[in-house]
Amino acid sequence: MKEHNTILYISGRANPSNAVLAALKETGCEVVSTSSPTEGLALLYIMHSVAAVVLDNRAREQASFDVAQSLWAIGPGVPIVLLCRDQIGRLPSCVDDCVGTGQPLENLTSEVQSLLTAKGNPAHSEQY
Repeated sequence: MKEHNTILYISGRANPSNAVLAALKETGCEVVSTSSPTEGLALLYIMHSVAAVVLDNRAREQASFDVAQSLWAIGPGVPIVLLCRDQIGRLPSCVDDCVGTGQPLENLTSEVQSLLTAKGNPAHSEQY
C-alpha cells in the first residue's frame, strides 16, 4: 500500500486558485489548502504527512520570504516551492524553487514531483 503524503498549499488570498489545486492533486498527493499563512504554519506543525509546501505569493507586488522562513524553521526537511509573479534570480536557502505565474502549471507540478522524489519519498518516485 502506498503511503499518502500531503502537499500544503498556502494561497495567501481568500479564494485559492482552483487550477493550482487541481494541478497539485494530479501529483497523487492529498492537498490541504489554506488562505492564511498563520494557519499554514500551524498545519505544518501538527501534520506529520506534509511532504511539500507550495506557497502562493502571486498576490504580492514583491516576493516576501518571511512565511517561507517560518515554514522552514518548523519543517526544515519539507521542500518549499514559491509560486510568484516573476521568476526570482536568487532564492534564500529556505526556498527550494520558484515557479513564475507565466509558466504552465505543469512546471509547478513537475517541480513538486522532482522535489518529492529527491527527498526520498518512494510513494512518488513510483508514479513518474
